[in-house]
Amino acid sequence: MPRKTDARARAIATAERLFRIQGYTATGLIQILEESGAPKGSFYFHFPRGKAQLAEEAIDNYIANRIAVLRDVSANTTGDALNFVHQIFRTFAAEMVASDFQYGCLMQNLANELPALDAELTKRVARGFVESTEIIAEHFRGCGFAPARASSTAAALVAALEGARTIARLERTPAIFEALADVSVQRWVASEG
Repeated sequence: MPRKTDARARAIATAERLFRIQGYTATGLIQILEESGAPKGSFYFHFPRGKAQLAEEAIDNYIANRIAVLRDVSANTTGDALNFVHQIFRTFAAEMVASDFQYGCLMQNLANELPALDAELTKRVARGFVESTEIIAEHFRGCGFAPARASSTAAALVAALEGARTIARLERTPAIFEALADVSVQRWVASEG
């Protein structure tokens, strides 16, 4: 009976972590194999197309986790746009602090590199932003926002979150998340009340 290992899952988790810290181009297969402990033969068994296939899996995993977090925040703040915005910023800030300000957004990191490298990976990353934005817009519609306003507010919120991660990494403080939560509540959400 063949022995089951977690080499595939370890490789995906390691790639996701490294892509979030250093990006796609700066992350080599040797580093992924060494840090994940996955044997090279096992790696190519699970990912016959190599690094690009591993990146697809890492992107899909990251998007699924991000969507789960957004859905959880939405479920915990049903009908409350103000608390929803604050909770999203708090959640993303807490993740930055927990990673010692090392983790950027995998989608943002790859979006900065991939258009010139791989069209399929770029489409996956774009899909992740679209799906995330739609979950946020859905919450705002549930709070009574008009559809167009919900969509534009969600897009602005996603852009603010991505920018906040970059600034937080540089400044090594979550202060930008609090500042953006205050501004967004005043500008985007309070005007709907």
